[in-house]
Amino acid sequence: MYIIPAIDILNGKVVRLTEGDYKRVTEYNLSLKEAIAQFSSNGTDFVQIIDLNGAKGDFSNQQFVLDALKGSPIKVQYGGGVRSIEKVKELIDLGFHRIVIGTQAITEPDFLEKLSQEICGKESCSDQVVIAIDVLDGIIKHSGWTESADMELLKYIDKCVSLGYFRFLCTDISKDGRMEGINTDLYQQIKSQYPFIKVIASGGISSVEDFKALQDVKVEAAVVGKAIYEGMLKVEDIKRWNLQSLVNF
Repeated sequence: MYIIPAIDILNGKVVRLTEGDYKRVTEYNLSLKEAIAQFSSNGTDFVQIIDLNGAKGDFSNQQFVLDALKGSPIKVQYGGGVRSIEKVKELIDLGFHRIVIGTQAITEPDFLEKLSQEICGKESCSDQVVIAIDVLDGIIKHSGWTESADMELLKYIDKCVSLGYFRFLCTDISKDGRMEGINTDLYQQIKSQYPFIKVIASGGISSVEDFKALQDVKVEAAVVGKAIYEGMLKVEDIKRWNLQSLVNF
């Protein structure tokens, strides 16, 4: 299992939200470039960057992110308001390693099918596209976690898998930003039903013990953000874990 450091950007600042609430934002005293630099080394060659302005339809951060990434070899999983096939194509062409798709996949019934046909195809969707599944009390949320989806969790995964998507970023909203531990039951439910898909866990991770618990559930990776910035986890802890995981892979 690989640990992916998370960097959330709001108005050009590195921040973290609690339970996705824009009114409960913590701003950190480091630049995006500094955050990338601390993660860009052996053991942390992959990060997730979420554009929180983009999630609201404002892509003013995009050039700022590209400028911060110049010269860095780090691979980026990028998300935040990606709601058109043209935007997915643009971001892939700009060099982002994976693109996270959330709201549009739920609100536009044909979006994932069109995306599969036009961009990735059945073999490569899991490499270029990550499907975000944001869950609160078993219900899928979208549109900045303000709206509930009509489709049940497992039925939604069924639909995605049938179209060739195999990698999912699954966030437990009730745990997000709280650093109070993880909900292994959620990931266990998904993996027991779909042992072949790749699950990236997110929400509440705050210790190496959480890493171990998630590894036991056999998720592919886990996203960690606030616990790093608040000092509960050190970058060296993540690097050490990732290097050991690669040795054991």
